[in-house]
Amino acid sequence: MAGSVNKVILVGNLGRDPEVRRTGAGDPIVSFSLATSESWRDKASGERKERTEWHNIVIFNENLGKIAEQYCKKGTKIYLEGQLQTREYADRDGNQRKATEVVLTRFRGELTLLDSRGRGDAGGAFEASNNSFGRASPMEQPSDRPPAATGPRAADIIDDDIPF
Repeated sequence: MAGSVNKVILVGNLGRDPEVRRTGAGDPIVSFSLATSESWRDKASGERKERTEWHNIVIFNENLGKIAEQYCKKGTKIYLEGQLQTREYADRDGNQRKATEVVLTRFRGELTLLDSRGRGDAGGAFEASNNSFGRASPMEQPSDRPPAATGPRAADIIDDDIPF
C-alpha cells in the first residue's frame, strides 16, 4: 500500500465543558470528552439496550479551540473530524500509561455544532474547519466574530442524474 489514512469522524455529545490550557509558548490546548452512543433491541428479551463510548478530544488549532470554548458546553451535540494519536505519560505514582485521543491539529480538523443548545437561538449549525478558520497565511487574518450560520451544503442541493 502506497499510503495510509488516519481519520476519525464522530458525532456525539460533550461529556464535560471544554477545558483550556496553554503551552509554554502560550498556544491554547482545548480538551473535552465526547460520548457516542448506539442503541438496539435485544432479540431474546425485547429489551432496549444502549452502549456509550467515551472519546478524549484534544484541539491544538487555535481557531477551532475558540469555537469549542465559546459555543460548546456539556451536552452540546457536535460533528468533528480529527485523527487518532496515542501518547505515553507517567502518572502520579510514576507508572507509564498510554492515552489514545482524537486530535484536531493546527492544520487539520473540522468542528461543526449540530444543535443550538445554550446559544439562545434556533439557528442552524455553525461550521468551522481549517478551510475557513485555520489559514496559515498572514494575509488571511481570522476575525473575532463567531462563525456564520451555514445553510444546506451545495452538495446537498445539487440534483444530478448520476444513476448510482
